Amino acid sequence: MPLISNFGGMNRASGWVSLAAFIGCVPAANWLIAHFGTVCVPDGPCLIPVWPGILAPSGVLLAGLSFVLRDLVQEALGVFWAIAAVLIGGLIAAFIASPVLAVASVTAFLFAETVDLLVFSGLRRRGLVLASVTSSVIGLLLDSLIFVQIAFGGSAYIVGQSIGKAWMILAALPLLIAIQRARGGAADRRSHVRS
Repeated sequence: MPLISNFGGMNRASGWVSLAAFIGCVPAANWLIAHFGTVCVPDGPCLIPVWPGILAPSGVLLAGLSFVLRDLVQEALGVFWAIAAVLIGGLIAAFIASPVLAVASVTAFLFAETVDLLVFSGLRRRGLVLASVTSSVIGLLLDSLIFVQIAFGGSAYIVGQSIGKAWMILAALPLLIAIQRARGGAADRRSHVRS
């Protein structure tokens, strides 16, 4: 895939917006975990409901959104900027959170986002929706497993983390479908012009 791709409905400007939003998700998710939730555990995370009877650390929604945003950065600006975004996001996480949360966030973020990037790259030719959803689901599972184990020393929030992140991927699905359709329509228009 070229370093810069411009497809129907998403151009470089959209890529820069996606990049800024992706990088902003990192500090915002860490801030939410420490300050906002329906329940805040003493010396633990603030939690929100993600399913009836299931709670997750409140930064989970932004963490889930970050996987889709990273895919959009890669789609609009290329692999170089996607890798740069992951590294910048990891660096910000290291400076903004408590030491334990920073280690958990950076480790989970760098590992899961790198796997997301590799899976997305491998599947991209099969369509944006398939590539983004598949890579995001794999990334969210890895992120949840790694983050919860390091940050909270156990597996108590893994299910909630996974569900919360999946909600954000599901919420992004209409946007991904619209971009893929616009791209397909643009490709059809180009083929009609050539014939």
